[in-house]
Amino acid sequence: MAYKSFEDLKVWQRACRLAIEIFEEFRSFDFINLRNQIERSALSIPSNIAEGAERGGVKEFSQFLKIAKGSCGELRTQLYIAAKLKTLESQKSKSLIAESKEISAMIEGLRKSITKTTKTAPKPNNTRTKTT
Repeated sequence: MAYKSFEDLKVWQRACRLAIEIFEEFRSFDFINLRNQIERSALSIPSNIAEGAERGGVKEFSQFLKIAKGSCGELRTQLYIAAKLKTLESQKSKSLIAESKEISAMIEGLRKSITKTTKTAPKPNNTRTKTT
């Protein structure tokens, strides 16, 4: 997986678009606490992808991708609740939920690809011999 910056990652780009769509869709949402939580969850997804990528280490990046994926689940839960409260058009909620599922799958794919490269790397040989 070669990229120069997190801005090059398609998953980060899609997560940003989802966050913008969430902010626009929920601008006049009546349930203030739920709206704030939905917005925070949506904003957390691309933010954690970016933060993990900028940290530089595979282990840290993987951990931040797990957090971003968790935020996708959190967002989906809140969207299901908003839909049940009938504060969001059915087709719109389905569309947002579907997009968050796709982004979640992309995050997991990215996480697996970066951790796979470290697991398949050859381990250094131990040249020390055991003496008795």
